[in-house]
Amino acid sequence: MFSRDRWQEIFQTISKNKLRTFLTGFAVALGIFIFVVLVGFGNGLKNTFQEFFLDDATNTLFLFAGKTTKPYKGFKSNRFIQWENSDLDDIKKNFPMFLQYITPRITRGAFVKYKNESNNYTTRAVSPGHQYVEKTIMMKGRYLNQYDIENRTKNVVIGRLVAKDLFKDEDPIGKYIDMGDIAWKVVGVFQDDGGDNEERYIYLSYTTRQLIEKNNDKLGQIIVAFKPELGHQGGLAFERSLSKFLKDKKNIAPDDQGGIFIRNVADQLKQNQQFATVLQWIFGTIAIGTLIFGMIGVGTIMLFVVKERTKELGIRKALGATPKSVINMVLQEAVFITTIAGYVGMFLGIGVLSGIKDSLDEYFIKNPYIGMGTAIFATILLILFGALAGFIPARRAARIKPIEALRDE
Repeated sequence: MFSRDRWQEIFQTISKNKLRTFLTGFAVALGIFIFVVLVGFGNGLKNTFQEFFLDDATNTLFLFAGKTTKPYKGFKSNRFIQWENSDLDDIKKNFPMFLQYITPRITRGAFVKYKNESNNYTTRAVSPGHQYVEKTIMMKGRYLNQYDIENRTKNVVIGRLVAKDLFKDEDPIGKYIDMGDIAWKVVGVFQDDGGDNEERYIYLSYTTRQLIEKNNDKLGQIIVAFKPELGHQGGLAFERSLSKFLKDKKNIAPDDQGGIFIRNVADQLKQNQQFATVLQWIFGTIAIGTLIFGMIGVGTIMLFVVKERTKELGIRKALGATPKSVINMVLQEAVFITTIAGYVGMFLGIGVLSGIKDSLDEYFIKNPYIGMGTAIFATILLILFGALAGFIPARRAARIKPIEALRDE
């Protein structure tokens, strides 16, 4: 294996057959390269699904009010449903064994000013439980609390980018911003792993928003978090019970799909993870197929290599070379070429994935990657098959009698 003469002979053979060597190496490198990239894309796709859902709590139900599509109990169809404070109270009263927390959400746009700085932002009127829904991370100050709800305070919590836009390097805590001709006190600054858009929100008490809007009791959405110990099936059962309860209360037909809509984040997450896994398997299957074609390509090339060298091998045997030495020579050459080409393809593929990073976000592929163990395993597998591809025709050639090999054209 480590014979100096053997290695000199291998390098001489390679230098005399550059095209053949290139084609063999290219088949190996391309197979590994495509395998690494496709597996990386599959993982990147899964990253996208996970990031989209895991930015928010997954044990949550988002309740949306819509328009009925069927008449029911004397009520006509096309009736708009409106959430109210009483709906919050009734859910708390009737489902205490399921609830972890509950919060309304009223979304509005607002023009906000501080000194000479101003901009348009989206405001969300919520209750303290909303912090856990969005997994909001407090950077400074505090989040809204029960005191803000009960006393309808004019306190706000602003996103990191809102603070950056309006206050620059100034500490915003305790300062007042002008929003809707009302002065609001900043009591906290938050950040959110969901990205820049999530950090441009302003949170205030939902009771304060209702007070400003003619002291009504209307709500935009209701967000309910069920206890994590209920699990996926328990969450689905809670969703069904809650849907039935609200439809009965709002006089909506049981089979009416338009009156209210419940988005179960846990169920959506599971379905999308399953979908992402299927796509990942598809990518993986194509990648393995590419790897197999690379193996076939190496085997085909090695078959022609040995056939081309039949006469040469015959001369070697006539001069006293043993079948074992003939096989080892061909095998060593095949392993050497596939090893070099395999690792070149592997590192090129990893380099491409590292260079992509977030550039394919618009195609739902985020931070594509491949585990180093997977990449090395695939490379070693292709090297082994390259050795096997060289061994089979070499063994056949080693069995040919010298006189027959010398007659080969």
